[in-house]
Amino acid sequence: MTVSVEAVLNDAAKRASVVMVLGGMDTGKTTYSIRMASAALEAGRTVAYVDADIGNTTIGPPACAGLKVLRSRADLDQLEHADLLHFVGHITPERVVLQQVIAASALATEGRRLADLVIVDTTASISGVVGESLKYHKTELIQPDRIIALHRGSELEPVVGMIGRFFSIPIDEVPADPDIAPSSPDERANRRAARMKIAFEEPLERWRVRPTVFAPTLPVGLDLERLDGVLVGVQDANGRSLGLGHLEHDGTGLKVVTNAGEGMQGLRLGSLRIDLASYACRPVNLRELIFGI
Repeated sequence: MTVSVEAVLNDAAKRASVVMVLGGMDTGKTTYSIRMASAALEAGRTVAYVDADIGNTTIGPPACAGLKVLRSRADLDQLEHADLLHFVGHITPERVVLQQVIAASALATEGRRLADLVIVDTTASISGVVGESLKYHKTELIQPDRIIALHRGSELEPVVGMIGRFFSIPIDEVPADPDIAPSSPDERANRRAARMKIAFEEPLERWRVRPTVFAPTLPVGLDLERLDGVLVGVQDANGRSLGLGHLEHDGTGLKVVTNAGEGMQGLRLGSLRIDLASYACRPVNLRELIFGI
């Protein structure tokens, strides 16, 4: 018997506790997640929407995983403003597998505390060693009680088969959204830049920072000018991300440019440089940058 996509989404919305949504690029993960959230709200449930798609974010800025608690349908119109962020530091899933798994798991754990239903919208990295490892460990730590896999051809067969072998979790395979138009690399880059612009909206402040506030720790004697332009996560005393920052070297030391400086306790180095004129990002190798190797 063929089950409609709508039936799967509505059933998960009413009965599941934690749903993880899998799918490749432009398969409709976010569209289906929002529809499921809407159905859950209609049923009187509270939803914690975890956006773990670090390169194509809906909640919060790129290079972060974000959590939004939805208590009414009106909240669906404010998805871009995260209730909780977790800095990952890159926009390419393959570069930050460990950081992604930790971020998604931490936000899902918080979501369980705050809501009746947790929806985890994952990245489009679904194939190869990295993609499968990423999905395996997210499943292992998040422990969803239901998975919705958006298939397009046979691209999901390896990862769905792997999860099915190792975890006793119901997996609903449904077709990708046929109305999603494929996006070009330029379109995706422009969307990321627009999201970064929001993350650095005025008022911006410049805070002078000491070399001792960074994670990872900077080695003694490092030429701090090498960190000019590097993206950082602004962290509070409880290890939570307050927002993003941009490092500037002014000839005498480092400043962080941010609109999230109140409560700042430390800075997590990302693996990107950001241009605050265009909001474009380019990758950097932190090991090479800091240690010269």
